[in-house]
Amino acid sequence: MSKSDKRVKITLECTECKRRNYITMKSKVNDRERLEMSKYCSNDRKHTVHKETR
Repeated sequence: MSKSDKRVKITLECTECKRRNYITMKSKVNDRERLEMSKYCSNDRKHTVHKETR
């Protein structure tokens, strides 16, 4: 496997305002399910849960 096969770019979407705020990388091998993180949403001006989109 090359480096690009192991890690992929994902987009994180805010669960409250439904805007796509963040782009990050994740490992395909270790994290098979969708990622969920608490991040700052500049539109809501508070920390909210951000989920991985496809």
